[in-house]
Amino acid sequence: MYAKNSFLICAAILFASAATVAQCCGEVPSQWLIHWDRPALTDRPLQIVHGLSPRMLVADAVAQILQQPAAQPQSDEGLAYYLRRGRGGIVCNVMFDHYLESEEHWQSFIAGIQMCAQLGMPVWIYDEKGYPSGTAGGLVLRGHPELEALVLAHDPQANPEYFFRRAYEHTHASNNYHALRRYINLMDDHATARFIEVTHEAYYRKVGEHFGKTIVAFFTDEPSLMAVDLGPIPEPARSKVPVEDAVDPNVKPLPTVPWCHDFAEVYRRRWGEDIQSQWKSLFEGDSSEDRRIRRQFWSTVADLVADRYFGQIQSWCRAHRVASSGHNLHEESIYHHVPLYGNGLKAISRMDIPGLDMLTSNPESVIHMSWMTAAMPLSGALLEGHRRVMTEVSDFIQKMSGAGPVSLLQMQATAGWQAAWGVTEFTLYYSPEDRTPDENWQYGQFVGRLNTILKPAIPQPHVALYYPIYDLWAEYRPVAGPLHQSPAPPRAEQIISSFVRLGQTFQRRQIPFILIDHEHLAQAAVTPHGTVRVGNAEIATLVFPMGVELPPETQKVVERFTAQKGRVIYDQPNDSINVNNAVARIQPDLAIQPPSDRIVLGRFSRDDHTILVLVNVGQEAYRGTLQGVNERAWTRLDPATGDRQQLKPLNNALGLELAPYQTLLFVD
Repeated sequence: MYAKNSFLICAAILFASAATVAQCCGEVPSQWLIHWDRPALTDRPLQIVHGLSPRMLVADAVAQILQQPAAQPQSDEGLAYYLRRGRGGIVCNVMFDHYLESEEHWQSFIAGIQMCAQLGMPVWIYDEKGYPSGTAGGLVLRGHPELEALVLAHDPQANPEYFFRRAYEHTHASNNYHALRRYINLMDDHATARFIEVTHEAYYRKVGEHFGKTIVAFFTDEPSLMAVDLGPIPEPARSKVPVEDAVDPNVKPLPTVPWCHDFAEVYRRRWGEDIQSQWKSLFEGDSSEDRRIRRQFWSTVADLVADRYFGQIQSWCRAHRVASSGHNLHEESIYHHVPLYGNGLKAISRMDIPGLDMLTSNPESVIHMSWMTAAMPLSGALLEGHRRVMTEVSDFIQKMSGAGPVSLLQMQATAGWQAAWGVTEFTLYYSPEDRTPDENWQYGQFVGRLNTILKPAIPQPHVALYYPIYDLWAEYRPVAGPLHQSPAPPRAEQIISSFVRLGQTFQRRQIPFILIDHEHLAQAAVTPHGTVRVGNAEIATLVFPMGVELPPETQKVVERFTAQKGRVIYDQPNDSINVNNAVARIQPDLAIQPPSDRIVLGRFSRDDHTILVLVNVGQEAYRGTLQGVNERAWTRLDPATGDRQQLKPLNNALGLELAPYQTLLFVD
């Protein structure tokens, strides 16, 4: 008995030692790799399909797939078409023809959801007839014109000089690629409630039994305040857009700010002041009083948009066991965030799965401004304690310019850098017909392998770049005509230029970071070991653009952080000349040698393992070293081929070779 127990004890020790060696030697845990060779449907991309028509619903094909679940479906009929091309699920809606009102189309939709349930395919519901979301194809405003977007306009030539008007002409509602259609007021709680009643409740009545099972999310597409001119879309596309609501050519382009039915009362309750007596300051003025009023106004706008649109939809979705998701408009232009949302980061933070719109599949776009598009949803997710991030990705720009469709390698690199930025849900406008079935399958495998490893992992950016919306509230002045054609006030230009330069520098120097606004920072906890903790993010370095002013509550947190030896960096004038100054002050622990701005780095943590994602977004091969890694062995994973290789660091550095557009994962 003693000998037997001794044997068992020794065996247990050896087993534990082997497990310890495996962990310290870079072995990827076996449970991580269960779906590596054949990713689960929930980890693969979802195809956006606007309408489930009867021709897509082939029962024989479904039965055939169910009989052979381990292999690619042999049929190209119905939903098998997407499974055979590497998709795991779909983003769909009832057909646009007689939208939400055709019983025949509802029956097709119901049958499609039932087939997806049989196949285990996740489904997201697209919540609009085209875009921007909020109108239900015009049904929300039918009989309810009082719910239309409203603005306060300023015309020095008119009497009265300040007046209200409906927001349609010269806005995104009348300048988009889908349809010219009047739009709802995102600050009006009644408008969102009606949108939910017409859209979300209709889906729940029809297929509610699948909510929280097959149906897992709602997708809202580019809702925004119609209080700014984004400029017309280019011809010949503009002339081909259907006109559902006539545009009045006599409506003058004027400076406007958003309004709603109870705005004056909300403002009075919050600030104890009469906004009508302050209207002039919303449009002009450089005094401290003018800036104070603008900050109060846009802070109120931001709260109403976040609570009454995004928050109301989020609450409904959670009550019905699905996630709220989607993406904002003009993510890459922070100055536009003021008139579009009040606070773009706050708005997107009220999604369970915040997302981005990636219209280009040129991988190098990330080193320019696409980092901003990705930073917004990642930041919103982590700051609110979430993980998942979605993308609506396509090669729209390449196809519109005649340079598309893009290659499989470009698609993979675009997916790779977005995964490095935390994206887990890939919803596709790529046309499967543009590529061979095998190329589509390879892309699905690539995305699936990324998610197999990364979806359960938590992004670990240790740097936060301050999102200066508080300052832009004070500086923003509405203009007549497209906002991008008018220069911003000098202080706003300085802040925006500094913010963009810092973000680009961190992206190009492989420093993972998130954005944080004054509100999230004011709520953050300062730890004894010199970090700031908020949601799922723990930050060791705070970086502030040049010229920002912090509100008192935020300044107190920064002071406590500084007292705990936290690193605080303020952009300096000479940093615009030498971009390495800010990088040197951050003292990043990881670096590639030789430097390259075409390498994207993402850092994640999972079960006490570090995961690094490295993507070459350039057209030239890269050969160098990744310096600063620990001395434990690492596993290199190639999501394109499925290959795995053990690596041993030398002097805290790993050899790094990346072919053009290649993505690699490294696990310690």
